[in-house]
Amino acid sequence: MATVLRDEDAVMAESAVNHHLERRAAQQLTGPRFPAWAAMMATVIGDRAFLTRRLREWTLLRSLVLDEPWTDEEVLTASDWFQRTAAAAEFVTSPAALSLLAEHGRTRRVRNAASRRT
Repeated sequence: MATVLRDEDAVMAESAVNHHLERRAAQQLTGPRFPAWAAMMATVIGDRAFLTRRLREWTLLRSLVLDEPWTDEEVLTASDWFQRTAAAAEFVTSPAALSLLAEHGRTRRVRNAASRRT
């Protein structure tokens, strides 16, 4: 990943790394190796804003799925992508998270999806 991120075409490089991040995060989301993988990815992506945010949101999604600590602020300030995913994904079953999104989700689509699941 570090080699890819050194490519001259920064947009293409970040897109390729994001594709890898999305695929691997989804595969490992509930597994025991996710935290170590996420820490390694954080080191590789450095201060690239979009990739850092997406990794942080996958980590937050993991917290919702595994019923680990999270805050209302984290969920409500997360991206539209995160809110849509959390509201619609069958693996997110946290009543508190779904109720929060049903009431305060950023878009009507998020609020409706979460409401149907509460």
